[in-house]
Amino acid sequence: MVRGGCVFLDRDGVLAVPEFRDGRSYAVRHARDFRLYPEAAACLARLKSAGLRLAVVTNQPDIGAGHVSEAEVDDMHRQMRAALPLDAIAVCPHVAETKCGCRKPNPGMILKLAEALSVDLRVSFMVGDRASDILAGAAAGCRTVFIDRGYVAEPAPAHPDHRALGLDAATDWILAQV
Repeated sequence: MVRGGCVFLDRDGVLAVPEFRDGRSYAVRHARDFRLYPEAAACLARLKSAGLRLAVVTNQPDIGAGHVSEAEVDDMHRQMRAALPLDAIAVCPHVAETKCGCRKPNPGMILKLAEALSVDLRVSFMVGDRASDILAGAAAGCRTVFIDRGYVAEPAPAHPDHRALGLDAATDWILAQV
């Protein structure tokens, strides 16, 4: 069986518009506030048309911290699934102090979905807006795309395979690689 590639995407700051405070992004806490970037559906349709699988891998520590319920996050993901051609969504609900294997920068969510979707990580990509996304993708063996949203409260990743200013440019680069 030939295993194809996948584009793993972070949720907030890549597909969904986060709240911006103090130079960084935060996930919204209510489904009523959940919005996708306007270009997300068209970009993912282009990637899907190229034969790539599409999976969201998202840290949601507000669940573990008790700031948002799993049901509220599930509602957000229902909205996302209705609008985007996703094959899978993986969520890490843990706070950083838990030191779990699924929370990015660890590659656990990517590895689990790669197995479930039967994809080849060597021809896959991780797209994210934080260093932890890029580190997780690299640790899993994916090529990485950093979407630079200009956060000033945290350092940008040192060595992504590509930097883009938005999902449109990231999509163009990925499609040029496949």
